[in-house]
Amino acid sequence: MSAQDTPEVEPVPEDVARAMAAEAALADEQPPPPWLDAAIRRALWRTVRVVLVVVLAIWIGVQMRHLLGLIVFALFIALAMLPGVTGLHRRYGIRRGAAVGLMYLAAVVLSVFMIGVLIPAIARFADSVRESLPGWSSSLTEWSQRVLGVPIDTSGADSALSSLSLDLASWADEALGLVTSGIGLVFDLFTVATFAFYIAAQWPQIMRALMSRMPPERQRTFAWIADTSIEQTGGYFYSRLLLMGVCGGLAFVVMLLVGLPLVYAIPLALFMGFVSEFIPFIGTYIGAALPIVIILAVQGLVPALVLLAWVLVYQQAENYWLSPRFSSQTMELNGAIAFGGALAGGAIAGPLGAFMALPVAALITAIVKNSGRKYEVIEIDARSAAAEDAPPPPAGEDG
Repeated sequence: MSAQDTPEVEPVPEDVARAMAAEAALADEQPPPPWLDAAIRRALWRTVRVVLVVVLAIWIGVQMRHLLGLIVFALFIALAMLPGVTGLHRRYGIRRGAAVGLMYLAAVVLSVFMIGVLIPAIARFADSVRESLPGWSSSLTEWSQRVLGVPIDTSGADSALSSLSLDLASWADEALGLVTSGIGLVFDLFTVATFAFYIAAQWPQIMRALMSRMPPERQRTFAWIADTSIEQTGGYFYSRLLLMGVCGGLAFVVMLLVGLPLVYAIPLALFMGFVSEFIPFIGTYIGAALPIVIILAVQGLVPALVLLAWVLVYQQAENYWLSPRFSSQTMELNGAIAFGGALAGGAIAGPLGAFMALPVAALITAIVKNSGRKYEVIEIDARSAAAEDAPPPPAGEDG
């Protein structure tokens, strides 16, 4: 067919082209489905509800932070008591509630003994400092005149020590009344004791109630984590108690040998044993510093040096012999992890957090070590590994 036979297409008028384009645009802009608006509204309301619930939960948590802290501490105490409660129940047939009551009775007797011994010791120490202060000042002045040739002005130190001794005596007189009349402290202790009692006495029922909401595979995992928590927490607590008894008992004997009065030796030995064993790392130095200073003030320099030498020797014996024997079957924890956990616990919750940090860190370490897939480590010689990592020689070169 030739070009002349091709029919000519008539041009479309401009207004008609505009109308056709508008109709095409309207056809492309289809209205949204009717369910879309409802879905968007539901998603928006769901988001608003979630945000409101989260804000409400945060507000409730902030308002109840003190109670939540008490409950966490009560759970820690209950986990520490569970091995002893279970042992008394299985070995002697004592009911779990009665076993917890026996432990509470022992704790009350120990607390009353410590308060009854510690407060009179503080008052007597304050009186001794106030009576011995003139003699210390004159002895220091004579020593500085004889050795250094220059007398030391001790009036400022005398005034500070005298004020400190008066404050100590006043605190000792008011401490017993403060303990007995501290309604807030008594309520907190009662709250912790109540929660810990119910958790320890009804632990099997609590475990069954929680595990009944889980599938069998998750029940095994949950039971293993719970048993590991009890083992780590209870093992830490009882091993620390044993070490506290050894440390405090030996310190008591040493204090009596250097001539310290019994009224000082008993509370100082208890203080040294508790602080040295239950406060990580720095507890050893805090627990030894106070008895050494008091012996220096009451007995003199030589007895204080004797106690210092005993502390250094005992610390080495505990680190290399006693502590591994007592803790080898109870809590496996790397030193760096223990140090970091204590710092983290202290930063989060103060001394109480540092106290609870070690068993928590041990529990996390046990879970990490016993979960996940593990592979055998391939032994590779360093020289062969370096040869494998070296790039191949260029083509055309020998070697």
